[in-house]
Amino acid sequence: MFTGAIPDSVESTRALLKRGKYVPDSGLATALFLSLQLGRPLLLEGRSGVGKSELAMVLAQQLDHPLLRLQCHEGLDASAAVYEWNYAAQMIEIRLAEHNRERDKDQVADDLFSERFLVKRPILQALESGTAGAPVLLIDEIDRADEGFEAYLLEILSDFQVSVPELGSIQASERPMVVLTSNRTREIHDALKRRCIFHWIDYPDAAREAEILELRAPGMARQLTESLDSLVDELRQLEFRGGADTQAAVAWAATLIELDRQELDPKDTSSGIAQILKMQQAGDDTAVTSALQSTVSELGEGGP
Repeated sequence: MFTGAIPDSVESTRALLKRGKYVPDSGLATALFLSLQLGRPLLLEGRSGVGKSELAMVLAQQLDHPLLRLQCHEGLDASAAVYEWNYAAQMIEIRLAEHNRERDKDQVADDLFSERFLVKRPILQALESGTAGAPVLLIDEIDRADEGFEAYLLEILSDFQVSVPELGSIQASERPMVVLTSNRTREIHDALKRRCIFHWIDYPDAAREAEILELRAPGMARQLTESLDSLVDELRQLEFRGGADTQAAVAWAATLIELDRQELDPKDTSSGIAQILKMQQAGDDTAVTSALQSTVSELGEGGP
């Protein structure tokens, strides 16, 4: 279990996130609460744009704890994730020692592999709690890392310590709050899933989507909120290859507010759909265009 002012119930966990304008469903609020109470990492899987990474950011902000982020990618290794030595600075130190013959060679060798020359990456930083408390460690898109790194990460998450051969073992005095995310571009190993509290984040239902839009775009007219919510839901029903994510819907809502729109104008719809679906224009996919013609027309007339 983590120390500090963490939520003491599922409802207070939900309230904490909502203060950061993040609207979780009951399942996600429960998963986060259990992760915090049991001191276990939280593994979030789901489509891109559903709010996996944002949860870690909001959690750190609302608890006023540092946020450390490790962006995973193919070929990620310990030198980028945990630590490496500052070889350039070590070479300079060697050159200085050569000119200062009074220094003992053994002392120089010891100095070269002291913490002064250690470059701490996010995982090692997360093991060292400062005065601000245990950090929130976001390990983003773990599915993009190689399976070898996943196995290495599993070992670290087992006891929250790393071994630096020249310095010995470094163990966390206070466990960091760890959030891992995955877009499921590949399956995460079962051993890592068992180590974590697992939760799948899906697109929000209509009621939660409307609540998100009201929180993130408070200046939007209710009719416009309902129309936008209906259109986004229609896009998701089509199961378009790019998906209709919540972040894009919020961005479109902000755009409509800036344009001082009070209702959804069919003339704005094509560019808005393109923004949500991440394509040049809505007409790039004829199935989307034809399926939405009736919906857009109805929304333009004032609602479904």
